[in-house]
Amino acid sequence: MKVKPNQLELGCILSKDVFTISDRVLMRKKTVLTEDYIHVLKAFLVDAVEVEATLVNGQPFTPKEVIEPEIEDTEKSGNKSFIDLYLEAVSTYTDMFKSWQAGSKVDILGIRQILLPLLDKLGEQPNELISIHHYAAKEAYIFHHAVTLGLLSSYLGKKLNYSKAEQIQLGIAGMMSDSGMAKIPYRILEKKGPLTALEYDEIKKHPLYSYQMIKDVPGITEAVLLGILQHHEREDSTGYPMKLPSTKLHRFSRIIAVIDIFHAMTSERPYKAKQSPYRVIELIIKDNFGKYDLNVVRVLCNLIANFIIGDKVRLNNNDIAEVIFIEPHAPTRPMVKVEDTGEIIKLANRSDLYLEEVIV
Repeated sequence: MKVKPNQLELGCILSKDVFTISDRVLMRKKTVLTEDYIHVLKAFLVDAVEVEATLVNGQPFTPKEVIEPEIEDTEKSGNKSFIDLYLEAVSTYTDMFKSWQAGSKVDILGIRQILLPLLDKLGEQPNELISIHHYAAKEAYIFHHAVTLGLLSSYLGKKLNYSKAEQIQLGIAGMMSDSGMAKIPYRILEKKGPLTALEYDEIKKHPLYSYQMIKDVPGITEAVLLGILQHHEREDSTGYPMKLPSTKLHRFSRIIAVIDIFHAMTSERPYKAKQSPYRVIELIIKDNFGKYDLNVVRVLCNLIANFIIGDKVRLNNNDIAEVIFIEPHAPTRPMVKVEDTGEIIKLANRSDLYLEEVIV
């Protein structure tokens, strides 16, 4: 049976392993619960545990409240579209962010509950990867950015063969990376005009604020903390807040850094127009060479430029074309055939043209 920790009694026997919010095993099944063990479950914010129907002394365990399986809720979540789940996640994160501004503590379990359904749905509908930047609203960019940063960082971890637990930890780190923005003075965060140098210096403190908000949460790993703290550091030591060399950067931070710049450049932001995701990948590689982990960039590139011969695309000059050949050395620049004229264009040889979007 499934019960909350406050229903447990001494001598209860776990029937399933118990995991922390970062998916590490906290207690093994068949553990006989003592007062100390029950205290640990509460300290680690474990929501519920599965226990056997009898205590270790053979007496029946009869809690006042048993949690019934949430089959209906799971089915409802499974039937929701990606965009519905995404917008719900943004709305929930927005409420959390406002509570942090008011001084509330971080609810990591809530962050995890935002992340997991989205990650499952993206696994079912990977094409959403190239559409997600369209959903970001300029006036709520910071909230859209946080959800996308967590989701895409976790998904990239999956493609880099990270374990399921590491994927979840990476997603939590991504989603919490900008949580420290809640500690930035409101007058700076909501300023309509350009920031002064002093105001920008304050903005650059947000990784440290994010770290401080989460560092004492039970169950949070060092990997999550470093991913958050270092996500604006760069491979060439030009980042912030500590200008660390590449040898000091955690692998989580390398992934979050790439997703952070990718989503930022492909989204509508105040004073910044969004750019084509294919163009952004090229700019990250060329204009920011040496700043980002190229292996991470290549994996993202292969996910974004996952074309199939016959795909319809729109070029930056608004021509509609068909992909007729994939260039292995230039995956964002396939050979295309223009629909109206029949012209064959090898985009790898045309610096003036690039893909704007795939037409679904």
